[in-house]
Amino acid sequence: MAILNRVLSYFRKRSLDAGAAGRRWPVATRISNLNADVLGSGRTIRERAGYYANNNAHGRAAVAALVANIVGPGIVPSPQHPDQATRRRLADLWLRWTDVADFDGATDFYGLQALAVRQMVETGESFAHLTTDGPELPLSLRLLHPSQVPTEWPMALVNGLVRGGIEFDGMGRRVNYLALPFRPDDPLMAFTAAGFNPVRLPVADVVHLFDVIEPGQIRGLSWFAPVLLALNELDQISDAALVGAKIRNLVVAALMDPDGTASGLPGTASAGTLDVGLEPGAILPLEPGRSIEFFDPKESQAYGPFVREHLRAVAAGLGIPYELLTGDLSSVNYSSIRAGLVEFRKKLSHWQHNVIVFRLCRPVWDRFVGAAVLAGKIDAAEYARDPGLFHRVEWLPPRVEWVDPMKDAQAEIEAINAGLMSRRQAIAARGGDIDQLRAEIAAERTADEAANLNFTAPKALVAPPQITEAANVQ
Repeated sequence: MAILNRVLSYFRKRSLDAGAAGRRWPVATRISNLNADVLGSGRTIRERAGYYANNNAHGRAAVAALVANIVGPGIVPSPQHPDQATRRRLADLWLRWTDVADFDGATDFYGLQALAVRQMVETGESFAHLTTDGPELPLSLRLLHPSQVPTEWPMALVNGLVRGGIEFDGMGRRVNYLALPFRPDDPLMAFTAAGFNPVRLPVADVVHLFDVIEPGQIRGLSWFAPVLLALNELDQISDAALVGAKIRNLVVAALMDPDGTASGLPGTASAGTLDVGLEPGAILPLEPGRSIEFFDPKESQAYGPFVREHLRAVAAGLGIPYELLTGDLSSVNYSSIRAGLVEFRKKLSHWQHNVIVFRLCRPVWDRFVGAAVLAGKIDAAEYARDPGLFHRVEWLPPRVEWVDPMKDAQAEIEAINAGLMSRRQAIAARGGDIDQLRAEIAAERTADEAANLNFTAPKALVAPPQITEAANVQ
């Protein structure tokens, strides 16, 4: 028994604090199944996140910063078909289609990208129905609000199961999405019975955009989930501080007046309040025994640093730099802002390629190519010989804006000259397409020669001459 007690005592001493119990660890501070929590409280989180994304200044700034940096003017496809003429035909066809890609006609494809990402940040996810309608091609996108794929449909089916508005087969694969034609809180729902009946949309016709943070996750979690409570508390603190400052400034000073008459002082005394008009350089005559004590509240001196530290935590929870959340650049220098942006761009690259491109752009391009074949815009026999060539595409994220453009451009030139990167990589990092750039440069040079114009690059951007051993021989 003594040996057993020593063994148990050893494990108790070596237990991990993170797995311990007690009053320091409330029962609610753990997540056993993210799906259960999202399906159980996802609607509440989504609605609260929508409130703070539209009513809180920092929440709105965070959403705007994330959308502008992740998609900006758009993540643009660059066809990679080996035939240049086919690449150009695909690019031109895509450019024409983007203007009519929206089923509702409110924006173009890149506007849909931005709106889908905004919904993903606010509510955790967004849905797009790929329809067969469209003036250019039999294809258009209709964005659905996450509430249109409700989580309140857990009914079992004969050969499958519906969880979180998604129908699965016996193997656990997604088969259909159950979507409502209107949002549940839409006024039209009160006048039509059809609005309460979900419609099955095949999984191949739906784009479900969300950042997967756990294996087997079926619905998205709002990016505001880690910071909603902090934003709520900060809102209350800000309101209290503002009201408190207003009240403190309503009372300027206290008059020590033994007899309570305030006689001999300029101004009007009424109901215990002395209304005094002061001018610069004024001297108040006070009788013996009277004095004035001006209030000097100190609370406001600690308010700024307190709120600033909590906003740093909010920025960290949302995955953006503090400066983008607040617009406060007072404490940064060139090195610190550059280091912060480098880390932020790593996150952007993940969101752009692993989430947006994979879950939204790639399926849209594949459907676009198929629609172009059906519409006769692409030769069906040519496509049938090797479909993969038409589906091969590279997605170019928005151009990166540098802190010091001159230094970064010179570094790129030296990397290209040293063979550490290609011109295609450098141009793609700036959001451009090398084939389009070549065509534009060739057209400009032809036009310049015809006009007898000659332009040269600035000396600072011209690559230095290569020095060989023979050149050093005297």
